[in-house]
Amino acid sequence: MFELRTLDPENMTAAYGLDLERLLPWPALNAPFEGAWCVLRAGDESTPHSHHEYEIFIAMAGRAALDVDGTRCPFGAGDIVYLPPGCTHQVVNDSPHDFEYYSIWWDGEMSSAFLARHEEQSQ
Repeated sequence: MFELRTLDPENMTAAYGLDLERLLPWPALNAPFEGAWCVLRAGDESTPHSHHEYEIFIAMAGRAALDVDGTRCPFGAGDIVYLPPGCTHQVVNDSPHDFEYYSIWWDGEMSSAFLARHEEQSQ
């Protein structure tokens, strides 16, 4: 059986200089990753940061700039970027429109926990 979860733009959480709705917790989902729908408002910048997880951003709507370790490039709807662990990254929206993207991140611990849950559910 499938379960549909609807985006709730009125109840997003502020974090890293943008608004987001996290994928987890979601009891129906056993996944080896986490994620969030992210909205960077017109004229805003996300907080530059780095972490130990692997991450991808999937641009969904609008245009912005992506800054990774001091290199800036355009980033727009349909683009996907892979961010290796330890890189410092930031999204800059200097357009007059909101920029929306989906972020997915994972690490070895998330993968191990997924496999353990999967084995438990299979028994």
